[in-house]
Amino acid sequence: MVKELILNKTILHVDNFEETKVNGLLKISFAFKVIHEEYHDITTLLYEGVFDVIIPEKKLSFRGEIQNYSTSITNLYQKGSIGDFQLTLLEKA
Repeated sequence: MVKELILNKTILHVDNFEETKVNGLLKISFAFKVIHEEYHDITTLLYEGVFDVIIPEKKLSFRGEIQNYSTSITNLYQKGSIGDFQLTLLEKA
C-alpha cells in the first residue's frame, strides 16, 4: 500500500491510495491530512493544478493534473486544526 508520494518536490503522507487506468492513462486518488502550519504551502501547491508526481513505493513517475479535490470543513487558520484533503490526479497525455 502506498503511504507516501511526492508532488512537485513536496512529500505527502497519504491514506486510501487507489490507482486505476482511464483510456490508458494512470489515475490516482488519495487522502492526506494537512495541519494549520502546512495549510498555506499545501494550498499554494494545489493551485498549480499540474504536478510532477513520484510514487517511490511503486517506482512510478508521471505528469498529473487535478481531476477532483476536496477538503473537510475544518478551519485551518486556527492553530492546532487538522484538515482532511482528498485528491484525484489524472496522468497528462
